[in-house]
Amino acid sequence: MCGSRMFAASSPKSKRCGDCGFELFMNASAATAAFIINESGELLAVRRKNDPARETLDLPGGFVDIGETVEEGVVREVEEETGLKVEQVKYLFSLPNQYEYSGLLIPTADLFFRCDVADTSTVLAMDDAAESLWIPLAEVKATDFGLHSIQKGVARFLTFALQNT
Repeated sequence: MCGSRMFAASSPKSKRCGDCGFELFMNASAATAAFIINESGELLAVRRKNDPARETLDLPGGFVDIGETVEEGVVREVEEETGLKVEQVKYLFSLPNQYEYSGLLIPTADLFFRCDVADTSTVLAMDDAAESLWIPLAEVKATDFGLHSIQKGVARFLTFALQNT
């Protein structure tokens, strides 16, 4: 706040200015991921266009913008990446994560949702998705997904989904 160079770690999640006392906390950013299943029982995956984990599989989703709910964020991200219009959002679970951006590890709280869409036949690859593809649930491999929390989330979702099919 005051421009001092006396800005040092105060706790594992904060830094404090030695001159003016200002303390900055490194809180987690909210990020979303959507599980979308079509009429044939296939999971929608996208191929990442950018790093981190470029060219690996991902779920549609991304960071929540300032001023929007996490539900609004997942709806917006699905539409930006796939063109699909989400009709219903159901929260499933969350996982802590770290997301590498510009050489920094950003702490995130990744929120996973089951999303129903109006028409799965109109899916596109847009924004930071290089490709979109439908994968039969029985053929989905969590290890094909490049981001650690997405791998864990897909594995968790598959355990539940395959038990209930």
